[in-house]
Amino acid sequence: MIMELGYHNHYHTYRSTLVTLFLVAFFFTYFTHASSSSMYPEWNPIKPRHSRLLRSALQRETPTSQLSELWSPLEFQGWKPCVESRKPTLPEKSEGYIQVFLDGGLNQQRMGICDAVAVAKILNATLVIPYLELNPVWKDSSSFMDIFDVDHFIDVLKGDISIVKELPEEYSWSTREYYSIAVRETRIKAAPVHATGHWYLENVLPVLQSYGLAAISPFSHRLSFDNVPMEIQHLRSKVNFEALIFVPHIRTLGDALISRLRYPQGSAEEIGSNYLQEVTDAGHNKKPMKFVVLHLRFDKDMAAHSACDFGGGKGEKLALAKYRQVIWQGRVLNSQFTDEELRSQGRCPMTPEEIGLLLAALGFDNSTRLYLASHKVYGGEARISTLRQLFPLMEDKKSLTSPLERFLIKGKASLLAAVDYYVGMHSDIFISASPGNMHNAMVGHRTYLNLKTIRPNMQLMGQLFLNKAIEWTEFQQAVIEGHQNRQGQVRLRKPKQSIYTYPAPDCMCQA
Repeated sequence: MIMELGYHNHYHTYRSTLVTLFLVAFFFTYFTHASSSSMYPEWNPIKPRHSRLLRSALQRETPTSQLSELWSPLEFQGWKPCVESRKPTLPEKSEGYIQVFLDGGLNQQRMGICDAVAVAKILNATLVIPYLELNPVWKDSSSFMDIFDVDHFIDVLKGDISIVKELPEEYSWSTREYYSIAVRETRIKAAPVHATGHWYLENVLPVLQSYGLAAISPFSHRLSFDNVPMEIQHLRSKVNFEALIFVPHIRTLGDALISRLRYPQGSAEEIGSNYLQEVTDAGHNKKPMKFVVLHLRFDKDMAAHSACDFGGGKGEKLALAKYRQVIWQGRVLNSQFTDEELRSQGRCPMTPEEIGLLLAALGFDNSTRLYLASHKVYGGEARISTLRQLFPLMEDKKSLTSPLERFLIKGKASLLAAVDYYVGMHSDIFISASPGNMHNAMVGHRTYLNLKTIRPNMQLMGQLFLNKAIEWTEFQQAVIEGHQNRQGQVRLRKPKQSIYTYPAPDCMCQA
């Protein structure tokens, strides 16, 4: 009897456990699904916000003359690169070693590298190859040597400054970890944003002379663009436009993508991995096709920080507001304004749909080959589908490569961005959906080489998209007129502006 009672108790306990587990699983699945719909609206269908314009754009016909003008290269504008106007001079004696720790994404780090070389020159110091911090957004631990050709970097600058790949043994203690656990006399933590050269001579040179080493962290936007000797401006430009080239496997993969864009040859599964042979043999009997590189810059961070409405409904609004609060704790000034106010001021990033309508209005037809240069688009394919309707010949890294080719750069945001940068520099036209570090770097580099680059008029586009009654003809005319002088024309740098975005007149001479 006791055994039978024990059996029944054990059975009831077992059955109760099963029921409990079933209920937990049911509610977990239900609430996970329910919450995912509101927290992750990119999984939901996203309806076009500008249906009237989209219908007209899908039926557009572009005159041959307009297409020809669109694709024609920029005429020579009377400016040429001039970073070698003075013979480089290497200081006789180094004052010590300069270390810098660079945060941000690839293009922010690129500008930091240029500034680091300039600071080393100002101080007559030896530069240690810059340390790239772990990217907190993309979780990328790529080093300088993973991204840039370090031997080329050192060789190009050997007449300007001394550069070493690593510190000598006697300074091997000077690591990122060493500075993260305590206050150190060799660390320069107080470098102001856009510090002058004089600031470095007063505050960093004494540390160098005392310890033989100075580690500057943080080091992002830490050197002024104004009141800097022309020799230093030329050196910064020399680093940016000549010394910084990507590692060979990035350049080779980039060349393969460019070849596949110019000479389409099949699906990614049919693509080979013999890049050099492919690039060499490509299109011997074919006319190369032109292509546009589009940097969408529409990730979740960008969408949340802008505080704009992107048509994903209440769920998306709540998800972005929650994300904004968690990440920035209410420090997003845009959230104080309405969507209409932000759009009319040009402060909302364009969605893939909106940038598609801009391109269509400019005259690009559905035979345009478009390469998407973006890490991850908020909303995924649902957000991109309208753009794909307008431009069915749209490609990206995944569609143009095989899994084997992607293996070396998989999960490495900086290397993925480097491939996009390389392809962008070799495109017929580059356009970025919203301003940012990639946009600024590409605009400056392509200005330096006199390449066509379309800069969206954000305020105009915001106002046009607010007008829900606007007809296609009026929209198209406004877009064309508003972008006539935004296609790569040289703009002279103004005070406080970056030489990396506006290389004239500091890095360019009138021919």
